[in-house]
Amino acid sequence: MHVLFLASALLVGCLLAVQASVNLQLNKAVGTPYGASTLQLSVATALLALLAVAAGAIGAVRLAPGVPFWHLLGGLASPLYITSGILLFPRLGALAAAGLFVTGQMFASLGLDLFGLLGIARKPLSAGIALGALAVLAGITVIIRGQRPALPAQSPPPPAPRVTAGPAPGGAAGVPARGGTATVTAPAPAAVRRTGNLGQTGWILLGIVAGAVLPVQGAVNAALREDIHQPVTTAMISFAVATITIAVVLAVLLATRRTPRPRFAPLRTMPWWGWLGGACAAAYVTATFTLIPTIGAATTVALTVTGQQVASAVIDNYGLLRLPRRPLTTPRLSGLALLIAGSVLVQLT
Repeated sequence: MHVLFLASALLVGCLLAVQASVNLQLNKAVGTPYGASTLQLSVATALLALLAVAAGAIGAVRLAPGVPFWHLLGGLASPLYITSGILLFPRLGALAAAGLFVTGQMFASLGLDLFGLLGIARKPLSAGIALGALAVLAGITVIIRGQRPALPAQSPPPPAPRVTAGPAPGGAAGVPARGGTATVTAPAPAAVRRTGNLGQTGWILLGIVAGAVLPVQGAVNAALREDIHQPVTTAMISFAVATITIAVVLAVLLATRRTPRPRFAPLRTMPWWGWLGGACAAAYVTATFTLIPTIGAATTVALTVTGQQVASAVIDNYGLLRLPRRPLTTPRLSGLALLIAGSVLVQLT
């Protein structure tokens, strides 16, 4: 039975990578990442509400008004994490984006542990933790620096060279100075597209921050669970707060014309697995609440992080779920190994 729990932790870690990947299909259909996040979080909230009803735990909601206000704010992290995944996965790739999330998770966890924040028991700094932190930093640095342009699923044939015939006075570049021979002008290399106004550094910082909010969310939700004693209802409340938050953000952005109006007609042509993001999120939150008391927080985090990294590497290497293919080069594999080793050292030391 213990092996089953360990395998479950590894599997739900894989679901984090799948969640961020399939949400891209939802984003393509809806036309705005904020609308896609609102829809995905609504699906997760509805699934958890059904699960709470089926488990007879929905009555714990009545205890929510009596808890400290900040215990209800764990859901604020979910919109940031989910929207960041939609924005980062096509720009940086699944492995690099997930690596940034893990880096943020690890350093935020270290901060909570070392300073005893948000009710977390204080833990002294050890050599293993320091080595693990350095390994994670080295791993994500190697992955980002070893990044290569994505390969399309089916590369189109190269454009035919332009042929310019006839004499050209003055010896213009690419055209013969004299004579009537034809000159082949090779197409100019494609310009490297900037990853939005933020630039790569901004996207990297966004990924680290989005990962860092997850341990904070976990600590806040743990406090809420102590108040209402029902993990499924705790998760449902967290996702309800997340849904309301991103819906307000979407409304403000629509009012200020900072994002396109969501489209719903294209949802009919979206692949069926594009709806799985909400289910993956609900499964991850519910599983971690269940597994932590059984196999421990450190083991759960180490295994979920490992699953997240391995699944992201597979998605990248094979271009699964309609993502661009980014082959696993030797530097990227080395960075992946460092990330996993560092995460395990930090969590299990």
